[in-house]
Amino acid sequence: MLFFKKKKAEPKRPLGLYIHIPFCVQKCKYCDFLSAPADDAVKKRYADALCKEIAGYKELTKEYELATIYFGGGTPSVLDVSLIEQILDAVKRSFFVDMAAAEVTLEVNPGTASFEKLKRYKELGINRLSIGVQSAKDNELAVLGRIHSFEDAKKTVLWARDAGFDNISLDLMSALPGQSLEDYKENVEEILALNPEHISSYSLIVEEGTPFYSQYAEGMPKESELPDEETDRTMYAYTKERLAQAGYHRYEISNYAKPGYESRHNSSYWIGTEYLGIGLGASSLFTNARYHNETDLLTYMEEAEAGKDVRREIERLVQEEQMEEFMILGLRMMCGISRAEFQKRFGKPIETVYGSAIKKLERQGLLVIQGDVIALTDAGIDVSNQVFVEFVPEEFVRR
Repeated sequence: MLFFKKKKAEPKRPLGLYIHIPFCVQKCKYCDFLSAPADDAVKKRYADALCKEIAGYKELTKEYELATIYFGGGTPSVLDVSLIEQILDAVKRSFFVDMAAAEVTLEVNPGTASFEKLKRYKELGINRLSIGVQSAKDNELAVLGRIHSFEDAKKTVLWARDAGFDNISLDLMSALPGQSLEDYKENVEEILALNPEHISSYSLIVEEGTPFYSQYAEGMPKESELPDEETDRTMYAYTKERLAQAGYHRYEISNYAKPGYESRHNSSYWIGTEYLGIGLGASSLFTNARYHNETDLLTYMEEAEAGKDVRREIERLVQEEQMEEFMILGLRMMCGISRAEFQKRFGKPIETVYGSAIKKLERQGLLVIQGDVIALTDAGIDVSNQVFVEFVPEEFVRR
């Protein structure tokens, strides 16, 4: 009798899933994301459209397994929990996903939270919360246009712990209008007192098209209310030093975590894992193609409901563009990039493509080479955009 050994199934490729919820109670004054208030009927119709779009990927992703799911916005927590459940059910029907093993994150605005809501999130399989605290001072929150107080934020963290969450990220902003260095240091201490597993720390950027732009952009009436560049840099340096003292290591330019609590979803972007963006305006990198979804809400819902393709500006990445992204995104990580991984992906040594740029940046003290690893130095992190330009072809720089 002959016995045949059963062929071992090929492991599935990892995939990240981003789900955009473009609704909020009110738009923050600094926000340039695709978001706006909406009534319950629109939210329900949008959730239905999301589910139709999700179903459209079922046949295309049979070789993949979802490693991470991320609900971003906007304010995902503005949706009724039943809609979050509906969307997750659609995900589980259309993708291969082990909910016990996947990282499933949902962004929460403290002004839309309740213990009952957070408890239901945990029951649905959401295992990580990203809570937009931003500041511990109510006057700063008011300036930003946030709808919550710091007391609301503290309650949200306590509710999350009571609901069983042991992986919480808090957002903290610096260089706010009228903010002094001492103000910011007090904010850092208040955030640390909440004992999150992860902290995302960002300096305010005044984006064109936001209310802040007409107030604080260069040459505008209130420009002087923003901390000067030296104070901004001091806040940045203080963040790294103080969070390190408290046991948080910086694993990416703006992100700090206790050991083992790095954001798997965001890290997947930086290491080049494929990801799908579902929903209004969401971006994807899938099968070496980059694209984004329709950005008009009504058009998106109508086309998704009809089963039409909501993708826009599909661009197939040539190898040069893939190498560029490998360098720029990978160098955002403190662990740097692997020369061996570059060789494996692209079939050529990294030195044959970027040798002169690497040597130049190493001489300037902005890059360090340690065996297989190439990483930014502290000085390189401070001027990271200047470093990244070295890996962009001249024709793109001139555009």
